[in-house]
Amino acid sequence: MARGNTRQRIQDVALELFGEQGYEKTSLREIAERLDVTKAALYYHFKTKEDIIISLFQDLTRPMDEVIEWGREQPRDLDTKLEILRRYSEALAGAEPLFRFMQENQAAMRELSIGERFKERMHAMVDLLKDPDSAMSDRIRCFTALFSLHAGMFVLKDMEGDPEEKRTSILEVANDLVIQAHHSSRR
Repeated sequence: MARGNTRQRIQDVALELFGEQGYEKTSLREIAERLDVTKAALYYHFKTKEDIIISLFQDLTRPMDEVIEWGREQPRDLDTKLEILRRYSEALAGAEPLFRFMQENQAAMRELSIGERFKERMHAMVDLLKDPDSAMSDRIRCFTALFSLHAGMFVLKDMEGDPEEKRTSILEVANDLVIQAHHSSRR
């Protein structure tokens, strides 16, 4: 496992098992067994599967919250918008397993409170990228720019090439969409 501390190891193993057999079919006992720890040791860190998922989303949304907070204090210019995308792209760099969980466990996501909170943050990010009186097509460009960063994690994972080059290319496409929306709303 790439990450070292116990809390992170539990999160990594849980995501791995959720990916293999689904959120609903994975038990805390199975997570403990895969980690080779007792259930009591697991309970010390997390009482429920939902606690594990909430902690993962908090880890992901903390950088999102920082980007949103930073963006709200900046001028609403193109440089700020592009910096928001760059910072968000960096925040997503290690989040691929969590996005895979979201994609593969959509029913569980609807039931967990984190799904709604994530959606609220996405709307806040779009609001920072679009101009207040943007045309519908420009609002969609800004929304699509963010989701191209998400989709890139899945689509380009199996494509040959340097991971950093792929991330940079995805960011370039997202930037193009926001630049087009920005210039369109200025006309």
